[in-house]
Amino acid sequence: MAPASTLLRAAAPAPHAHTSFPSHHTPTSSSNRTTITNTNPSANSTSSTPLHRIQTIAKHMALPQTTSFPAEVVPQAPEDPLFGLARAFKADPSPQKVDLGIGAYRDENAKPWVLPVVKKADEIIRNDPEANHEYLPIAGLASLTSKAAELVVGASAPAIAEGRVASIQTISGTGACHLGGLFLSRFYNPYGDASKKPTVYLSNPTWANHNQIFSNVGLPIAQYPYFDQKTKGLDIDGMKKALSDAPERSIILLHACAHNPTGVDPTLAQWREIAEIMAAKGHFPFFDTAYQGFASGDLDRDASAIRLFVELGFELVVAQSFAKNFGLYGQRAGCFHFISAPSPDAASITTRVASQLTLLQRSEISNPPIYGAKVASIVLNDPALFAEWKENLRTMSGRIIDMRKALRAKLEELGTPGPWNHITDQIGMFSFTGLNEKQVAKLREEFHIYMTKNGRISMAGLNTKNVEYVARAVDKVVREVQ
Repeated sequence: MAPASTLLRAAAPAPHAHTSFPSHHTPTSSSNRTTITNTNPSANSTSSTPLHRIQTIAKHMALPQTTSFPAEVVPQAPEDPLFGLARAFKADPSPQKVDLGIGAYRDENAKPWVLPVVKKADEIIRNDPEANHEYLPIAGLASLTSKAAELVVGASAPAIAEGRVASIQTISGTGACHLGGLFLSRFYNPYGDASKKPTVYLSNPTWANHNQIFSNVGLPIAQYPYFDQKTKGLDIDGMKKALSDAPERSIILLHACAHNPTGVDPTLAQWREIAEIMAAKGHFPFFDTAYQGFASGDLDRDASAIRLFVELGFELVVAQSFAKNFGLYGQRAGCFHFISAPSPDAASITTRVASQLTLLQRSEISNPPIYGAKVASIVLNDPALFAEWKENLRTMSGRIIDMRKALRAKLEELGTPGPWNHITDQIGMFSFTGLNEKQVAKLREEFHIYMTKNGRISMAGLNTKNVEYVARAVDKVVREVQ
């Protein structure tokens, strides 16, 4: 007998028997209805039951067991490296294991930390008799997006007062990058030829997800030099040359602060040099800000690059995440901002862009999620809670800075072949250690220390209980493995 799935398919009409006018659309009128009487005395026998007839037909109509998605069309995708690393760490039974891979804050006991101010916002939501789970508007929670824009450009910025900022709530920073890429792919046509898409230039290295986010919306990608392997700092000359050589009006993806994965940021003077080249070439800035306040502990300092470009009159976009600085990783709260350049038509341009962003959002997610947005909104709109949030940010950034100092000090005390000053020169959650792939593998195999293959470590995974263990392991591996 054919498989059950085949029987179900066989029960449907054959393709040539399909009609556009089935009976429920064109019922027969009672005056013209013809009654057919079956006079066969064996009509009620077992051999004539509907199931028997279907089984008989199925024997003659069995379709081949095939798929429209063979392996050469849909190959097995590789596991995401970061989530694969997390899975391997979780499965490791060693009591000494250390997770330096995950991009999430951990406290002194290597546990997730719910910010105290977030707990207070949670309590406010739970005790609100008007709280509900209704849909948000397509553009999101207005009390969040308005304050999020102020956080990025400054509450007193002319761009806010002049109506030059369009903001829309997104699925964290990833969703903001995607929405921005989708908008630019659809509407940014700098060469007057819709078939010629502008290239998005990404730093080398960058957050791995940037590559597929922009590729998936049909934008070609290229790289500009960023990390200097010798100094473990910024390759400012290589970066400037690449931006100068890039085709005019290219899209340049810039990390606003706490560059992921290197932890290397340009100085404000270097940002001015970058801005000067981009203005001369007519490049379009696309800022990704995932660590505002988390990097230095100062919200304004961490927004200084974006604010500089806005003050210089650039038209630009910003993808903003509240995952790291609020600890709202799983709540997926973020915003996308379009900021128009100063002009008589700026407000009109911003309104039109906002309308198209809303249209794109409608077909993508319809409405953004509400809970994380409410948490962030409550904090951003309450002066006392906002002040407490800034203190929470200083707690997180301060602990990470302390761990940078401790790791560097221990490595230098051990005389580990270095130098190691880049550990404290870099900023934010991540550090590019300079360890190579073989050394990373050895650390995992022998010491159960987990980090990405390129030697990037999450400083949040270090604490006073494991930093010496990690330093001694690195010292041993650096001496033994080249």
